[in-house]
Amino acid sequence: MNNADLSAYLSAKRQLVNGALNDILGQTSGSIRIVAAMKHTLMAGGKRLRPTLCIAATEAVDGQIDDVMNAACAIEMIHTYSLIHDDLPAMDDDHLRRGKPTCHVAFDEPTAILAGDALLTLAFEILSSFQVNDQSNAVKWLTVIHTIATAAGHKGMIEGQMRDIHAEGGQSLSLTELEAMHALKTGALIEASITTGAILGGGGGDQIEQLKIYANNIGLAFQVTDDILNVEGDPDIMGKGVGTDHARQKSTYPAVLGIEKSKQFAKKLVNNALQALEYFDNKSDPLRAIAHYVIARRR
Repeated sequence: MNNADLSAYLSAKRQLVNGALNDILGQTSGSIRIVAAMKHTLMAGGKRLRPTLCIAATEAVDGQIDDVMNAACAIEMIHTYSLIHDDLPAMDDDHLRRGKPTCHVAFDEPTAILAGDALLTLAFEILSSFQVNDQSNAVKWLTVIHTIATAAGHKGMIEGQMRDIHAEGGQSLSLTELEAMHALKTGALIEASITTGAILGGGGGDQIEQLKIYANNIGLAFQVTDDILNVEGDPDIMGKGVGTDHARQKSTYPAVLGIEKSKQFAKKLVNNALQALEYFDNKSDPLRAIAHYVIARRR
């Protein structure tokens, strides 16, 4: 899959996900203000990488997009809730997200907190609305709910964020500690996205295990690249500020390894991910292309 094919693939999946998210939000009741705050960040754009990975994993195991779209949307809601809360004054105190004012700037801090809470709970409302056709279908969805909840909770993303907060202010982390932190903060939800797609697509145990290896490596590569972009990225392209990690004295890959070694490390992780995909046929080509995209992206 060349760059043009990948661009078309990502665009098509982003449109599908955006349409599904709009449909879900269109059915959401509540005060006009809270729904508007939810939409503000959720529909502000974004790469839709996690739901796209979910869909691509489904396709890699011969599943259908319809099998996984609700789960893909739920994952994007969870990701967006985490961004809203990360941007809050008590956390990273960022003013720009996806090229727009952050939720607490566009509305206010209490509304942003509630909008994040609402997206998180709506995600599990969507995940638990599956139709029980048979016991096997119910088991799949319960496994998915457990997988996503674990990845998003205190054993996953939240623990990673907690470690990140404690590592601010000049406290140095070793490379091992940094990897462990980001495997939780960023990698856990990416792994859950891919695992979810494989489970709902009917993937076998060996397929799921190989896709987990792929997910672990690209999740870490994604974070390494994020750290690099925070140093040398273009804020106009990224839609958010740069240099913020240094200002907060955060432990990052460039801070620990330097820029060039960080780039080499990201390439090594992508190669590991690609090796895991040797188990699959050309239906996994989008996953292969996304692995390259993760470190070539500029936003």
